[in-house]
Amino acid sequence: MSQPVPRSPISVVFLLHVALEAPLVVQTFFSPTSLPFMQMTNTTVVLLKLYAAILAATCLASVLVFPLPEFLPGKRALAIAFCVYHTVASTVLFQAPRFIPLTFGAWFETMKIIPENLWGTFHGVLGLAMVVWWQLTLPYAAAYRSGA
Repeated sequence: MSQPVPRSPISVVFLLHVALEAPLVVQTFFSPTSLPFMQMTNTTVVLLKLYAAILAATCLASVLVFPLPEFLPGKRALAIAFCVYHTVASTVLFQAPRFIPLTFGAWFETMKIIPENLWGTFHGVLGLAMVVWWQLTLPYAAAYRSGA
């Protein structure tokens, strides 16, 4: 009987991607005009739905690779792709003008804690988490390459 391949518990980072993106996907598919974005036009609704379709595909990919061994090239490639995506998304959200007309209160506004920055922070943390996953699972890939 073959030995089970050890898995890193940090692989939960793939499920965190789903947790961050799934609410936007679901709301965009079922009620895109109820999203709290300013100046929504028909064009932006269509582009948002296309973006949600891509996010749905990445969520499905995350769920599918979560139980796989860490040394598989496809799982590692997806982690790098997510790292790039979340880092770019974080940068875009931090540099974006206000487009979510919600507030957490006057004190939070003075501290620049606004929905766009909070959303950007979540993306930045998840991008960093993908890098951490990559670094912590390098021994699994190295052991597999060496035939251990």
